[in-house]
Amino acid sequence: MFGFLKKSAAADTPKTSWTERLKAGLSRTRVALNTPLSELFSRTTIDEELLEELESTLLMADCGVDATHWLLDELRARVKKEKIESPAALRAALIELMTQLLAPLEAPLDLNHPTQSQRPFIIMIAGVNGAGKTTSIGKLAKQFQKEGHGVLLAAGDTFRAAAREQLAEWGRRNDVTVVAQDGGDPAAVVFDAISAARARGIDVMMADTAGRLPTQLNLMEEIAKVRRVIQKAEPSGPHEVLLVLDANIGQNAIAQVKAFDKAIKVTGLVVTKLDGTAKGGVLAAIARQCPKPVRYIGVGEGIDDLQPFRAREFVEALFGA
Repeated sequence: MFGFLKKSAAADTPKTSWTERLKAGLSRTRVALNTPLSELFSRTTIDEELLEELESTLLMADCGVDATHWLLDELRARVKKEKIESPAALRAALIELMTQLLAPLEAPLDLNHPTQSQRPFIIMIAGVNGAGKTTSIGKLAKQFQKEGHGVLLAAGDTFRAAAREQLAEWGRRNDVTVVAQDGGDPAAVVFDAISAARARGIDVMMADTAGRLPTQLNLMEEIAKVRRVIQKAEPSGPHEVLLVLDANIGQNAIAQVKAFDKAIKVTGLVVTKLDGTAKGGVLAAIARQCPKPVRYIGVGEGIDDLQPFRAREFVEALFGA
């Protein structure tokens, strides 16, 4: 149940680098994407048929219509301007353009604001059930602790007992205070957590919220209420509103970003489960249709398998460059 808390056998094996774990996590996506690309780029000439098949491949990789059209338009322009003749050069141009497209999403979370007098740094975390929201909170809390920050958690998902239990277990094992209630008002839990964090001189307070589907408008309003209560408790907050997205949902991620942004003003994304059946192109779709900073990406269950997003690193792992 608490997979990210287990001391697995992996702890006794040599630790691999993040780049290696990223490549391993994206291996399924890379195979699915590069198999058709390898066939295309093994041809001897660049023609319209090749470009049309490339378009279909990118759409199958969840890049979305908007991003795919942008990539193909830019590729055609480069082929003409730079007189690209070899498919290998076209592949290099595609990698460069994908990096250019994703680069604006690269914006690491900065915990150095607000000022010390406005502490704690309040992070509100949202997402649908199953996206990996509560697990991501545990991973982030551990990372923030390693960086020397005091952390407190608010179990604002009062509708799902398992979420409270998971946070409570994480808190017990890692000496992190978890403010929780059995049932009750999520906004009240978060308000109490902010007060507790202030009283204890805590640096970072993370508030879990109940999983919501974007179509559940009445329930989305409850999350919006949590945001309003945070602002009453601390006018400068929340200092970050993270939406956790399961990369396996493909183009549905776009609808989730737009719906949650409308309700709670999303400031950053955590994209999880890129090691599953996900097609990494969904980040390209996000970049074109609803650009939000991707603060972290996750490619595994380990505590260190959630890391800041870096566009070049991601694209190179995706294409095996």
